[in-house]
Amino acid sequence: MDLFKKIDDTKGGTLGKYQEVAHGYFVFPKLEGEIGPRMKFRGKSILNWCMENYLGLANDPEVRLADTRAASDWGLGYPMGTRIISGQTTHHEELEVQLATFLHKEDCFVVNYSYEAMTSVIDALCNRNDVIVYDSDANASIMDGIYLHRAKGGKSFVYSHGDADNCMKKLQLAQGYISREKEGGGILVVSDGVFDMSGEVCPLKEIVALKKDNEFTLLIDDSHGLGVLGESGRGTAEMHGVEEGVDLIFGSFAKTMAGIGGYIAGKEKVINYLRYNMRSQIFDESLPIAMVVGLQKRLELMTRQPERRQKLWEITNKLQNGLRELGFNLGKTESAITPIYLPPREDAADSSEADDDQRINPALSMVMDMRENYGIFCTIVKYPVVPQGTLMLRMMPTSSHTLEDVEYTLDTFKKLKEKLNSGAYDNQALLK
Repeated sequence: MDLFKKIDDTKGGTLGKYQEVAHGYFVFPKLEGEIGPRMKFRGKSILNWCMENYLGLANDPEVRLADTRAASDWGLGYPMGTRIISGQTTHHEELEVQLATFLHKEDCFVVNYSYEAMTSVIDALCNRNDVIVYDSDANASIMDGIYLHRAKGGKSFVYSHGDADNCMKKLQLAQGYISREKEGGGILVVSDGVFDMSGEVCPLKEIVALKKDNEFTLLIDDSHGLGVLGESGRGTAEMHGVEEGVDLIFGSFAKTMAGIGGYIAGKEKVINYLRYNMRSQIFDESLPIAMVVGLQKRLELMTRQPERRQKLWEITNKLQNGLRELGFNLGKTESAITPIYLPPREDAADSSEADDDQRINPALSMVMDMRENYGIFCTIVKYPVVPQGTLMLRMMPTSSHTLEDVEYTLDTFKKLKEKLNSGAYDNQALLK
């Protein structure tokens, strides 16, 4: 059979089937101009609520100057090579020391691209005798690491989202499996610190408490917690007061740090092991030094200017409280991530992909109205990015937004909700 036949059979795949009517507008939209709350979409000025630039570092003058000078001094190619062969620099080592110090960990390893690095961390840590226990809403990079583990013949158990009691039951199953196999495996528990779509925070205190009666290693992807949660911005573990109980903290520079790459922090012997065994780092290029120098400036500002985090939460609280007062369902978010759940969430259990296609039309019409007539841009999210039957708008407040931006947005959402409830969007079939 022709390998490409599936493209025709699925009409381009789960998301690709929408490309004819959605490309360039709902998917692959182009936001232009300086990164910030005000950008341009199709030539029109819009109020932008979809950038993961939590602390406004992407366009900070000091950051721009550091990036420019580093690019001028080193170019964008240097150091050209993998870290283990020819891609090591003093700046890479300095950033690792600075991050380890900030995160209160013994050591830290800076990685090139965070998605494959998380997958590679799991792959390097777990052999076929080990067992992985993971949250059912774990992000895609974690899941791909688990798929690799299964491909090696490894075992995994999934616990109900955010449910520490269910995690305990799966730990017992994992231990029973290891005991029966008698091959000396260990257990890795892995979860997001902040779940990237729902904004929910992992019940980390309760999961760490499970260590009292269970032996396991705890790996947390805190990409959306760094710089946002905790008194000092150290993330989910600091927020819950359990930093010593988290063995490995992983994070992406593409969120709060407004850059590229990521890091893994923990005990020195473990980080050194990962340095020498992560395939994504052994066989791929080192992070360019221009980015590394820029990240050093971003980390400096993040730690030196706590008022950025304070402003972020002022904006976040006003936006989230206002949306809830208007009757919107924001779920259980405890982070700056602001999901707005739309029907058909109530009957999601009975939903099919075909039903989702039918029921997404009013939401798409509302988003188009929002962009074209009110100049507000946020992201619409559906399956497979979120579970089938879930439909949401996803807003990302930043410290660069103003209270006036929030007030205008809340006034707009009040009008949009009235239209949505009255059925004004029901007969506008944008997707067929």
